[in-house]
Amino acid sequence: MQEKQLWTPDFIIITGVNLLISIVFYFLIVTLGDYVTQRYGVSISMAGLAVGIFIIGALTSRLIIGQLVDVIGQKKTLLIGLVAFTLTNGLYFFSDSIYSLLAARFLHGLAIGVASTACGTIVAHLIPSHRKAEGIGYYSLSTTLASASGPFLGLWISQNFDFKWSFAFCLFISLLALTASTFLKTGSTKHTGEHPFHFSLGDLVERQALPVSTVMFLLGLCFASVLTFLNSYSIELDLVTAAGFFFVVYSAIILFSRPIAGKILDKKGSNVIVYPCCLLLALGMAAMATADSALMLLIAAALIGMGYGSLQSALQAVAIKVVNPHRMGLATATFYICLDAGLGFGPYLLGIIITETGYRNLYWLMAGLALLCMVLFYIVHGRHVAYFRERDRLEKQ
Repeated sequence: MQEKQLWTPDFIIITGVNLLISIVFYFLIVTLGDYVTQRYGVSISMAGLAVGIFIIGALTSRLIIGQLVDVIGQKKTLLIGLVAFTLTNGLYFFSDSIYSLLAARFLHGLAIGVASTACGTIVAHLIPSHRKAEGIGYYSLSTTLASASGPFLGLWISQNFDFKWSFAFCLFISLLALTASTFLKTGSTKHTGEHPFHFSLGDLVERQALPVSTVMFLLGLCFASVLTFLNSYSIELDLVTAAGFFFVVYSAIILFSRPIAGKILDKKGSNVIVYPCCLLLALGMAAMATADSALMLLIAAALIGMGYGSLQSALQAVAIKVVNPHRMGLATATFYICLDAGLGFGPYLLGIIITETGYRNLYWLMAGLALLCMVLFYIVHGRHVAYFRERDRLEKQ
């Protein structure tokens, strides 16, 4: 029997679609706050709500679509999500008040939750089982590229053109993603077993994937402390110029390290990757806490890139490995629900902590949290790795 390939046309297309969706996400995350305060004259907290309500919308749709993506059909779910993603992007042009913008952001978030969950489910089925972590690593690089290119393009366009051009650019990228998805040849089949829809925790969240996804939630809090407060912290340290290169270094390190980490995970198991990467993330947070120069800040970026960047793809691979194939959609949704919750709601909690402790002590706390995640991962999955490796070996026979 011919071995299933990783780099198929469908894998390339779905990775590209995820890249385009993520570019729009990061583009608007970094630019919309200033637009809202300038256009509507609202407070910073209200501007933060306009940014964050997008993630609330994504969480809402992930809870619902996770158990339905294999019932509706993966490709059909993706097309529905991308059509909605494109249409709701157009709502920004008609928003004439902060409340209509909030509604547009929430609906836009609902759409990206559907589309990104479908993307994750399709790619989970496309990747050969013996190259699962490696494939997820390559796929996740599309999000990494978006985290560097999206903010760069967003800031450049918003600084040089009227903001409506920013919305037009996002609309164009959305249409490009929708067009590309029509060329997919996989994901059209449906799971034919009985799959009634219920609003119960067991049907909205994949219980087997929840423990490792909870670890991802806590790691998301760590990254949220950087993503949200790096700019303010760098102003306090008078390292604004260095902060501008932070995510360039972060993304470059991930581009190099994540594919290598994926191959190691497939061959040696998750423990070989997760524990060292938690340690690297803790060291990165400690470097943030002690930063007093541009060099130290960029060292922190490199350590966080090697740590958090590989952890995200490794834990996603674990989440889909522990479930049956027809539950991969729900497992993918569960993973991203926890990740989004950490990144989306974390800033509110961390902001409260900062008022009591300051930035440096916050990053020391995040270093401790990263170390705690090593222990939690061992409890929920690490001690059972041998069992899953033996199960995979038997399935290949």
